[in-house]
This record gives sequence, structure tokens and C-alpha cells, in this order.
Amino acid sequence: MKKHFYRRPLFLAFAGVIAVFLGIFAFLRSPSAMPSSAAITNWGLSFQKEGEPPTGNATPEYLAQYDAFFRGDSAKKVIYLTFDCGFENGNTAPILDALKKHQAPAAFFVVGNYLETAPDMVKRMEAEGHLVGNHTWHHPDMSKIADLAAFQSEVEAVETKYQEITGKEMPKYYRPPQGKFNESNLQMAQQLGYRTAFWSLAYVDWYTDKQPTHQQAFDKLLPRIHPGAVVLLHSTSQTNAEILDELLTKWEGMGYTFAPLTEMTAAK
Repeated sequence: MKKHFYRRPLFLAFAGVIAVFLGIFAFLRSPSAMPSSAAITNWGLSFQKEGEPPTGNATPEYLAQYDAFFRGDSAKKVIYLTFDCGFENGNTAPILDALKKHQAPAAFFVVGNYLETAPDMVKRMEAEGHLVGNHTWHHPDMSKIADLAAFQSEVEAVETKYQEITGKEMPKYYRPPQGKFNESNLQMAQQLGYRTAFWSLAYVDWYTDKQPTHQQAFDKLLPRIHPGAVVLLHSTSQTNAEILDELLTKWEGMGYTFAPLTEMTAAK
């Protein structure tokens, strides 16, 4: 009898511990609980299987609460092309040429420097049917901005300059510089009418003095492409300018088509 007397409390204690861990796991798996408030400040991805969408460090459901997204419908072989434009170094024109050849719409997220130094490129983007989005004026770490007025000044300066250049209002799409963000940022962007655009595929293409070879780029971009991919490329990359025509051809050969971000968010 003594054996059973001692075993039962131990069993109940063990069961209690298991229940607590299961409860915590269920809570963390809940879309409304991911991520924890301001805990995440760097957008990140984990690729589990070739050809399938990656897992983000925030779920699509969590992001959707704030009109934010990182991929489209994973059941449709559609690619959403996006480019981050920090400055102009001669590579945007061939990128635009390749997009025009394939009739592929794209989104170009521009900063203040780009608007000031390459207004003709911005006009061409808009004239050829591409979306020009907001990448902030100074390209700061936005996760460190807690004040709505400061956040607003970063995006409104871009809006104003874009309207001066094109005579049109800037589309309300915002990409956090370097993918740095927190929940407060998502709320502020939403409050200002913006959709926050992350990405589900990118590679290290932004070091202009250390560009990947064509093969290195293909090795990263081809196996990881997936239905509903929001692809991030940098317009400063010479490699991107040189391979884009071939890259788009290869993706088309894999059965993919290209669509604008506006089509994806309209569906949402």
C-alpha cells in the first residue's frame, strides 16, 4: 500500500507538468499569440522543404491583423516580385527591361535618396505599370521608433516626394528597412493606411562589392521558389540585372506566373 501511496502523487505531479507544457505549446501555436508583442525585431524565415513556402517568425494570421503579409496563396503558382531600392547605380534599367519583356509586374520599394537622385527611374516604374512602395526616407531601424509622429514623418516624406515626381498619390505599401519591426510598428503602419510587405524568398544580393555569381544566385532562387512567393531582390545588384531575364524564364518553365501585390492583397 505504501508503494501506491507514494506513486500516485508523483504521477499526478508528472501529469500536471505535462499539462502545463501542453498548455504553453497550445498558446504559442495560437495565431493571436505569435509573436510576443515587441519581442521580434528582425524578419526571419525557415525553409523546411524545397518548393514549399517557408515558415516566418510571425504567422500569416498574426500579420493579417495589421494588414501585413509575407506570402500569397500557397495553392497558386504565382510569384510577386519586389525590389528594394536604396540608390541607383545603373542596374534598374536592365531590370525594368527584363520585367517588360516578360510582362511581369513588380513592386519597387524606394527610399528618399532614390527619389531625389533617380526621379526618371521612378517615373519609368510608374509609367510601365509597376507599384512604387514606401521604404522610408532615411532607411532607419524602424523597430526603435515608438512615436507615431516620428514614424509618420519617415513615410510621409517619401509620399510627398513621390507625388512631386509623378503627380500621383503613392500606393499604401510599406516595407520595413532591413525587415526590422515590432508590433507597435505594424499598428502604426496600419493606422496610417499602409499594408506592411515582408517577403518569403530572398538571398544575399546587396553587397555591391561582393556580388554572387550567376550560379550562386540560381542555386538560392530556384530551389526555394514556391507558390505565392513574395520575392525580395535588390535593384543595386549587378547579378540581378544580369540574370533576371533568364531567372524569369526559368520560373516560367517551372509553371509560375507573375502578378502584382495589389492583386494578392485584393484577394485577401
